[in-house]
Amino acid sequence: MQSESYRPSAHPGGGVAERVVSCDLTFDVGEPADVALHIAAANGRAVRAERLDVTMDRRVLPVAVELATPHGGRLHLLRTPPGILSVSYRAELGPPPATAGQPAAAIRGDLPDLPDLPDLPGLEQLTYLRASRYCPSDHDVGFAVAEFGGLPPGRPQVEAITQWIHSRVGYVPGSSNVHSCADDALLTGQGVCRDFAHLGITLCRALQIPARFVAVYAPGLAPMDFHAVFEAWFDGAWWTYDATRRAPREGMVRIATGRDAADTAFVNVLRGIVVLQSMEVTATVTGLLPIDDSLAPHRLC
Repeated sequence: MQSESYRPSAHPGGGVAERVVSCDLTFDVGEPADVALHIAAANGRAVRAERLDVTMDRRVLPVAVELATPHGGRLHLLRTPPGILSVSYRAELGPPPATAGQPAAAIRGDLPDLPDLPDLPGLEQLTYLRASRYCPSDHDVGFAVAEFGGLPPGRPQVEAITQWIHSRVGYVPGSSNVHSCADDALLTGQGVCRDFAHLGITLCRALQIPARFVAVYAPGLAPMDFHAVFEAWFDGAWWTYDATRRAPREGMVRIATGRDAADTAFVNVLRGIVVLQSMEVTATVTGLLPIDDSLAPHRLC
């Protein structure tokens, strides 16, 4: 049941260079509405140019209000009358920073220097240790400990979790919906990228490893769509894992980061009646896609 991962070409001596991502959405707005969009690339040194165009029945709407979200994310708020709403986003990005895949010095989040205390997690890490809507980690402690508890904590456990999900859960489009959580993927043995990410997060948290959900643009993904991966905290940094293995992590572009998909949905209707009519997502890189050692630590910029 496990689908094949992307098939990259050899890329000796080089990495991802330019990346171009875009998203075109069309909505049927039935009554005046407020809409929140999470489609812009997260703030970072790599963003070189971008454009967000919003029209209603082909008339340009006022500029969307931009709000900062955690970890560099950017949320755009729109107030729109009834009609056909069209949203077009495009960004050009340079190569990921050279440090993206490199180890970081061990730190303790936002804790003060308290040498007489053990290496406790900071507030950010504590936030991503807690169970959340789609990641009920408190339900799965027994399974996680039985399956992975005998391994050294940190990287060995995260790698084993990622490998287990890839081997035991089938990537089946349409097998889950907005109500599906990590336990559904665990019980049915199938899901899509958000389910793979939720399950990875849940099993990590059940082992007291902070983990969080990341929505990304993913060059090389087929069929092309928004994609989801997870990040786990160990060795003083957040490391990115993708149990689907459907695109190389090096080319990915962070959009939004949160506890689970509830924090990172590409669209939220805050008021009114809005129906998604069409969506087209693209993500490309110049040159060849890199080869991804799926279990090697990688940091997403």
